[in-house]
Amino acid sequence: MQANQAALVSLQGVGKTFGAVRALSNVDLQFYPGECLGLIGHNGAGKSTLMQVLAGTLAADAGAVRMAGQDVRAGYCVQVARQHGIRCVFQELSLCPNLSVAENTRLMCPGLRGFGWRRKAAALIGASLDSIFPGHGIGADEVVADLPIGQRQMVEIARAFCVAGEHLALVILDEPTSSLDARVAGQLLAHVRRYVAGGGCVVLISHILGEMLATCDRIAVMSDGQMVEVRAASAFDHASLVECMGSGAKAHAGTGAFVSKREQAAVVNQRPTRQIDGRHIAAHAGEIVGLAGLAGQGQSQLLIQVLRQRVAQGLPVALVAGDRQTDGVFALWSIAQNITISSLAALKRGVLLDPHAEQAMAARWQQRMGIRTPDMANPILSLSGGNQQKALFARALASDSALILMDDPMRGVDVGTKREVYAIVQEEAARGRTFIWYTTELEELDYCDHIYVFRDGQVVADFPRDELSEAQVLRSSFQEAVA
Repeated sequence: MQANQAALVSLQGVGKTFGAVRALSNVDLQFYPGECLGLIGHNGAGKSTLMQVLAGTLAADAGAVRMAGQDVRAGYCVQVARQHGIRCVFQELSLCPNLSVAENTRLMCPGLRGFGWRRKAAALIGASLDSIFPGHGIGADEVVADLPIGQRQMVEIARAFCVAGEHLALVILDEPTSSLDARVAGQLLAHVRRYVAGGGCVVLISHILGEMLATCDRIAVMSDGQMVEVRAASAFDHASLVECMGSGAKAHAGTGAFVSKREQAAVVNQRPTRQIDGRHIAAHAGEIVGLAGLAGQGQSQLLIQVLRQRVAQGLPVALVAGDRQTDGVFALWSIAQNITISSLAALKRGVLLDPHAEQAMAARWQQRMGIRTPDMANPILSLSGGNQQKALFARALASDSALILMDDPMRGVDVGTKREVYAIVQEEAARGRTFIWYTTELEELDYCDHIYVFRDGQVVADFPRDELSEAQVLRSSFQEAVA
């Protein structure tokens, strides 16, 4: 950002309500060319709502949206935002799963028309993917539904940076690295810095504090729908940023002395489908087992393999999905119904469900998980993304399943909520429950008793937590199998 440079967009006194819920209150924020602006806060703080106002998908109830000195709030919409070069990659991906990568690109680039548009779209998205994610391995003719979620997220991001006869000035990235491994996330953040250096503006929303501090020029902190602080990123460190968020998050203080639980028989002893040697994934009662490695290396497939086998054997098992919109929430149901669906047998009175028992269970887990809503009868989609994820955890933990599978479940969850969920997972493990946890965040492996590293669909290394190091995980992820 250059000194005295005019703002691309200036939000002044912006407010937004949903019924009795005030999502935004008197928010002021400016967006300048040549800078990466970080936006951070706990789940439900209003970040995504504010960005939807900026992107034109939600209309503000109060305040001004100023561009070139003019207040455009009255007629502001997605089309007006795009005319001013504003695009948004939302936390919930918007790709059409039944269309190819090239066809999805055409939907967002109306300039691609006429004879040969498919070839032009393929070249455009291919060039964008190559620029942002070298070595991505994604074909323009691949159907989106066939791609793993990490590659879908890469396509969504690359599509936002595609330009076909349009102006591009500001790109909003809402939790863009939530499904990406560390290597691919690094590629994206390097591209953000290149784009900003060329005069573009990026708004980055992330709960990974290191990404924010290393990538952003300014950081704006929100809490309960209000802007509480805007500073240069260099004026923050990890501790002061967490304190400013006011989310109750605390620095990770370790998980206590390591005690192996591997003397008893394994609850799960699963050989990955592509494993060419004798290695198995073993999980014992009361153990938290971590699955590590680069994204898309077979970790999610191993969880599905275990899930199908347990279901076929008639054994109880619960899954906490990371891709909540595809594999998690029942979009037309209430929050309470989404939580209690796995516990219906325990809620029966005779042959019918007991509505009072259902409400009591939902209320109990709302309190334990800290789900932020005025009414558990509200639709599940009324919750912020992080609170939807809490509901999925509540569903799994409320069930009678002794085995809980977790497929990178902390995507888009703020640091305070993460700590709360980690503590609950540890409490449940201490009661004898077994967790198998795929995570793309190295920090989360500190909570696991044993870690298996995947590469090319196989386990290439495993070690107990007291032998864990980031260097080991990264080395195993890129090199041949080690003992």
